[in-house]
Amino acid sequence: MKTKTRFAPSPTGHLHIGGARTAIFNWLFSRKNKGDFFLRIENTDRERSSEEMVQSIVDGLKWLGLNWDNDIYYQSEHINEYVSACYELVKRGHAYFCYCSEEELEMKRKEAEQKRIPYKYDRKCLYLSEEEKLKYEREGRGRTIRFKVPDGETVFFDVVHGEIRFKNSEIDDFIILRSDNTPVYNMAVVVDDHNMEITHVIRGDDHISNTPKQILIYQAFGWDIPVFAHVPLILGPDRKRLSKRHGATAVLEYRDKGFLPEAMFNYLCFLGWSPGDNREIMSIEELIDAFDITKIQKKSAIFDQAKLEWMNSEYIRRKENVELLKLVKPFVEKHGYKFEDDTYLLKVITLMKDRVKVLEDFVTFGKYFFEDPVDYDREGIEKYWKDKTSEILSEFVSRIEKIEDYTAPVIERELRSFADEKNIKAGDLIHPIRLAITGMRISPGLFEVMEVLGKETTIRRIKNALDRISVKN
Repeated sequence: MKTKTRFAPSPTGHLHIGGARTAIFNWLFSRKNKGDFFLRIENTDRERSSEEMVQSIVDGLKWLGLNWDNDIYYQSEHINEYVSACYELVKRGHAYFCYCSEEELEMKRKEAEQKRIPYKYDRKCLYLSEEEKLKYEREGRGRTIRFKVPDGETVFFDVVHGEIRFKNSEIDDFIILRSDNTPVYNMAVVVDDHNMEITHVIRGDDHISNTPKQILIYQAFGWDIPVFAHVPLILGPDRKRLSKRHGATAVLEYRDKGFLPEAMFNYLCFLGWSPGDNREIMSIEELIDAFDITKIQKKSAIFDQAKLEWMNSEYIRRKENVELLKLVKPFVEKHGYKFEDDTYLLKVITLMKDRVKVLEDFVTFGKYFFEDPVDYDREGIEKYWKDKTSEILSEFVSRIEKIEDYTAPVIERELRSFADEKNIKAGDLIHPIRLAITGMRISPGLFEVMEVLGKETTIRRIKNALDRISVKN
């Protein structure tokens, strides 16, 4: 049978890290086995679902490079199929109508709580006579459909967790169709997975408790049961479920911060899975070839922001400058910086690419390439701006003005020659000049930065610093 998997998010929120990882595992497994990967939007919750969230999920998946087979499958277009399936189960004797009101059920829950026993529906409506049912119908009572859980035990083999057993006596006769004629999650999922011929259900292990209910529905219809693989949850560094308190959780937030999709894809693959060797940076093709569903770990994965940033920096470093230009330019323009041609920005990228973690860093850490510094690092002033620094820099500006071939090697030669003439260390010039033209203590090589900025800008910034820092001192 052809391998078929699906990613089935609810459009009640953005595509988050956990969902993206689940989608990637499904996609990798299908591509590895020459199968199909489907996208199903579970939008039966009309109040909480929105087109905006559907688009956000689609955009997130596309950004990661995940493509799906066939058109998107929307649950809202299949409501009649779910309703018909529920009535079919009633007809077969595997489900029954329940006329109990919410008030009645809540009272029974409170009674169980007072007695300190687990609440379980008492099957009152299973034993109603036809006359009692007709009476409730005439009264206009709302009714749900409950699945009749059989005796015995539900056992299934999970690819990640091994054999899992549930006693049916601990499973409530769960509702499969609400009183407003909308199906519940467990019912719709089974009908969809059967109709879509899904062979493998790969999802978060928070769904393990749903699995026995779904298997019981499969068995009631006599349908083939898919293979289940429940992957571990993703936790924050504090080992609590990943949430906004740990930082960004929506995939597109990482896109907007300047993470590369290849890096995010690569990193998410390693949250709960590894190829079994020392490889960390892997191409899509390598990941497809290496992916083995049986190597998914049982324990929860820890989301490490620092590791993601390292991986992203590796991907940035390995890209050609021209390719990076297309990616960096939108971030530069977002901050209001414009250039007549791309030559200058390419020079900036050349100097910065080994020093940034995300694309945004080209602008935030390299701000001095785009505008004169407005502040100067206080610690740098105290450390590098000595009594005679202003006098020495003023004199060196005259030397810069005479340089015709304003390139890094010539600038360096002139600076070191000047330092020798003044009998000072080269660092007595290098550090305060860096502070003057960047406002910072750290930057790429000073002479390369001076060349990229150009003679006019370099001189202007040194003179500005002489005026402003001398005042502060």
